[in-house]
Amino acid sequence: MAEWVRMSEATAIGMHAMLRLADVDHSLSVAATAGDLGVSPAHLAKVLQTLARAGLLEARRGPNGGYTLAKPRATIRLLDIYEAIEGPMRRDRCLFARPVCRRDQCALGDVVGEVRNKVYVYLRDTTLADRAEGR
Repeated sequence: MAEWVRMSEATAIGMHAMLRLADVDHSLSVAATAGDLGVSPAHLAKVLQTLARAGLLEARRGPNGGYTLAKPRATIRLLDIYEAIEGPMRRDRCLFARPVCRRDQCALGDVVGEVRNKVYVYLRDTTLADRAEGR
């Protein structure tokens, strides 16, 4: 399938959950966070486990357990979250997995590459602190 920028539901959930964690100074449970976001607790748990394996979250067990940020929110870029879930972001200029046209004959010109680069730069340059503070 041709995609301008891949952004799965898991990535959207991960970004929203991380932003919620950036707003508090205590751990949040999967159940409470899933309820706040209106998502499946099972799906959220898998996403948070992925982010924990990537070193972005810490998991705590027990009655007061849950997840907390593993690093200061000013050091976690949205790109870190994206790539922990999706893998490296595509930055080429073709919608197809294998380019089918020559550069000067693409039906969309350079717009695909420009859109991908703009999204990449935004995710690279924006931290959880930026979003938590409304920047």
